[in-house]
Amino acid sequence: MKCPYCAYNENQVLDSRDSEDLFSVRRRRECLNCGKRFTTYERIEAIDLFVIKKDGRREQFDRNKLLTGIKKACEKRPISMDTIEETVEEIEQNLRKRETTEIPSKVIGEIVMRRLRAVDKVAYIRFASVYRAFEDVVSFEKEVKSLLKSEKTISSA
Repeated sequence: MKCPYCAYNENQVLDSRDSEDLFSVRRRRECLNCGKRFTTYERIEAIDLFVIKKDGRREQFDRNKLLTGIKKACEKRPISMDTIEETVEEIEQNLRKRETTEIPSKVIGEIVMRRLRAVDKVAYIRFASVYRAFEDVVSFEKEVKSLLKSEKTISSA
């Protein structure tokens, strides 16, 4: 690590702490040549994920695209931005824990639907209507009935 002031190669770590997100380490360093202090951050290099689309195309996973889709489903619902961010983080971590770096879009859609179903039923139905591309009222109604049926099962247990 070169000193940003004098470009000397040797320094001493004075303090080391995990960042708030626990994905990086903050290190306070002191140059052994000029004595000036500086901070560095050490992060794990994320593995690139790829989404396999329905038509077979490969596309790099885009966290912002996932966030945008979930935000749209949750629009005008009593769901905090923190909850939305946590949901996206959990989904991304789930994807990164898999053995493969290529994930079919269908798998991602199902994970999102499962997660939204637990967060907010209306957001779940909104997302499902776009994801499953309901072509008529009957298929939409069928999804709502399935949701209501599972709700009754949960409440009677």
